[in-house]
Amino acid sequence: MPDSEKSQALQGLKDVIERRINIFGVEEPRIEVSKSGSEWRLIVEIAGIKDINQAINAIGQTPFLEFKEERDSAETNLILEKQKNQDPQAMFEDPYFKQTSLTGRYLEKAEVQFNPTTYQPNVLLQFNDEGAKLFEELTSKSIGRRIAIYIDGMPLSAPTVQEAINNGSAQITGQFNIEEAKALARNLNQGALPVPITLISQRSVGGTLGFQELEKSLFAGIIGFAIISVFMILIYRLGGFFSVLALAAYVPLVLAIFKIIPVTMTLSGIAGFILSIGMAVDANILILERIREEIKQGREVTTAIKEGFLRAWPSIRDSNVSTIITALILYFFTASIVRGFALTLLIGVIVSMFSAIFVSRTLILAFLNQKGVNSKLWFRA
Repeated sequence: MPDSEKSQALQGLKDVIERRINIFGVEEPRIEVSKSGSEWRLIVEIAGIKDINQAINAIGQTPFLEFKEERDSAETNLILEKQKNQDPQAMFEDPYFKQTSLTGRYLEKAEVQFNPTTYQPNVLLQFNDEGAKLFEELTSKSIGRRIAIYIDGMPLSAPTVQEAINNGSAQITGQFNIEEAKALARNLNQGALPVPITLISQRSVGGTLGFQELEKSLFAGIIGFAIISVFMILIYRLGGFFSVLALAAYVPLVLAIFKIIPVTMTLSGIAGFILSIGMAVDANILILERIREEIKQGREVTTAIKEGFLRAWPSIRDSNVSTIITALILYFFTASIVRGFALTLLIGVIVSMFSAIFVSRTLILAFLNQKGVNSKLWFRA
């Protein structure tokens, strides 16, 4: 394969592996293509992986899909004869099928279907425009002969071509059950490798430096939270105190969701998380300012609180919905480093609306329902 084609294939391999290990766009792996002499290598660095075998499986489990063209009888007999005579150049050559340029790099999607007669699960493949042209050319010159479908170097099926196929689709049939068919379709959809890969070396690097930076970030976060808490309580008294409690509940809730997904807290992810905290504080300030306005107009505290939350909601809703729309656009139409920021911001904004409207309101009203505390002294009006 010429160097230009190898470079293009490695770039396609890089894109496929990044999609596979960075499904949500929050891992931010470092993937580089390098050349050492005549060898091409792909260097993959993934943060937050405790089990190195997990990382290897995440990279290498994607199947390598290829289509092979049946040789004519004369060519087959020639190769078999060479192998019989121990010709070293022919020993590892397939005497029955030969390579084609149609591989998994041209695959658009794969889905499970069932044979209407046998009810056996099959995997339907749909190629992109370039792959559809290659498949049409391959079937056009192979009428009456077989085309073999290989997964990871193993033949799955070799149907005989009856006519040229121009709809850009093919079908994998084999002796597999529904779970195996689903797994094959899922792995192919996550990225069929454009070229086969071999693991050369592996190593893990300790997270000492990252842990030190995490400690600094945690300390800065605690200082920032303390300053915000003092400000909210001094300005808004009781309302500020319960807003701080709601914010204290908001942070671990968001981090728990990040853990479930999971989300690796990269720089862009941390930026999105911090911005969402700022929006959570902003929502509470809007509510508390509205409550103060209601108290100034002579309403009872309980009524003022209910009206404050009710009338502040449209502003909070519109602000957060516009941010959610922006985050969705960033997530679906940008690079992975921006997707991490967008996802953490999206989750944070959604949880912040819940925290500001429901948690703060419940805490304040529960406190004011206690006998003897329903006083305007608890709020600065």
